[in-house]
Amino acid sequence: MNHMIDLITPLQLAFPEAVGNATLAHYLFVSAAMFVMGLVGFMTRRNMIVMFLCTELMFQGAGLALIAFGRHHLGADGQTFVIFVLCVAAAEAAMALALVVLLFRHRETLSSQAWKELNG
Repeated sequence: MNHMIDLITPLQLAFPEAVGNATLAHYLFVSAAMFVMGLVGFMTRRNMIVMFLCTELMFQGAGLALIAFGRHHLGADGQTFVIFVLCVAAAEAAMALALVVLLFRHRETLSSQAWKELNG
């Protein structure tokens, strides 16, 4: 027989009532909240660094949903896709840092409105 072994974390030992009743809906709610906060922050802010941080928050919300669905269906597919999401997020962070440095060198500001003025 194949039994799944649950590892008990120190958090579960300290607060068993706080961790034990989390369902798929709880994880999806937190995931959706993270994604919406990232989306609202991206749409309302004009600072380039904050915009890229909000993009990372959206990536993490999507990753949490993938992990929650993978755990719910007792498969490793969700964790596998999260590795790809993390790779895309790392590439996006590298590009964001390069663009922020470029913008700051040319305009000495981090406002996204300054990108409209750059030509060539």
